[in-house]
Amino acid sequence: MTAKIKPSKGAPYARILGVGGYRPTRVVPNEEILKHIDSSDEWIRSRSGIATRHWAGPDETVATMSVEAGGKAIADAGLTPEQIGGVIVSTVSHLKQTPAVATEIAHLLGTGKPAAFDISAGCAGFGYGLTLAKGMITDGTAEHVLVIGVERLSDLTDLEDRATAFLFGDGAGAVVVGPSKEPAIGPTVWGSEGDKSETIAQTLPWDVYREQNAADVRFPALRQEGQAVFRWAVYEMAKVAQQALDEAGVSADELDAFIPHQANLRIIDSMIKTLKLPEHVTVARDVETTGNTSAASIPLAMERLLATGQAKSGDTALVIGFGAGLVYAATVVTLP
Repeated sequence: MTAKIKPSKGAPYARILGVGGYRPTRVVPNEEILKHIDSSDEWIRSRSGIATRHWAGPDETVATMSVEAGGKAIADAGLTPEQIGGVIVSTVSHLKQTPAVATEIAHLLGTGKPAAFDISAGCAGFGYGLTLAKGMITDGTAEHVLVIGVERLSDLTDLEDRATAFLFGDGAGAVVVGPSKEPAIGPTVWGSEGDKSETIAQTLPWDVYREQNAADVRFPALRQEGQAVFRWAVYEMAKVAQQALDEAGVSADELDAFIPHQANLRIIDSMIKTLKLPEHVTVARDVETTGNTSAASIPLAMERLLATGQAKSGDTALVIGFGAGLVYAATVVTLP
C-alpha cells in the first residue's frame, strides 16, 4: 500500500509585518572617494546620483548589522524573537564561506532554533528571500520569517577602479513576513540571464587568489561593465516591473510607492518614464545618501520611506531588484 503524505497547512496568504534598517555610523562623501580616482563630485552625481554612502567600521560586521536591523523589524512587527521560525539572509559579502551567517544572527537575536540559511542572489536577493519566506508561511513550515538583506561591500570595493569605487555602501535591511487573511505579497516575477554573468563579477575567485597570494596580487573586488548593465537594467527591468504589476492585477495608477533596487538614480528615473508612473507615486531615492548596498537596498529604502512619512502603512508598493548573475525579482506588496 502506497503511503499518503499529509498536505501542508499554512496561512492562506502572507504579508510584511514589520521593517527595520541599520546604516553604519561612518558617512563617506564623494570627496573621500576622489582621493583615489581621477574624477569629480559632479561626474559621480551625474552618473549615479550618489552624494554619500555609509561604510562599516571594524565592529559593524555582517552579523552585527543584521542583528540591529532584524531586531528592529521584529519589534516593528510587534513580535518577540522566540516567534521567528525562519531566518533568511541574502548577502554576497559575508567572507566566511561556511557556516551560514544566518545561524549566527538567529542565535544572537535569541530566536531559538529556527530554520536559518543564506542565499546569494546579488541585488535581487531581497526579492528572492521575500518569495521564499512567503512560501514558508503559506506552506506552514513557519509562522513568522525574518528576511535580511545585508552587505559590507566596502570590503570588496577597489578604491582605484574609477568605474565602481564610488558606487558601493554598507548596511542591513530586514522585514518580518507573517500570515495574512488577504493577499499582501503578489506573485514574483523572477529569473536570470546567465549569459551576461560576467558583466558584474568578482575580479578573482578565492582559489586563484590563494594560489597567487603575493604582495603584487590585489584582494578580490567587484567589477562591472557599467554601460552593459545600465542598458540591461533600463530596457529589460522595466518590462519585468510591468509584468509584476500585471501578475498582481495592479495598474500603475493604483500604486502608492515604487521601491526599486538603489543602484543608480539614472536607472530609477528611466524606469519611472518607461512605466509611466503618475506623479502621486512616491519613489525611493535612498541611493543618494546610502549608495548601492546590493541586497540591503530595497528594505533600507522601504524603512526610510515609512520612517519619514513619505509612505504609510497599507500603501501598495512595487519592488524590484536586479544585479549580478544577472538575476532579477519583482513583486507588488502591501507596506507594513
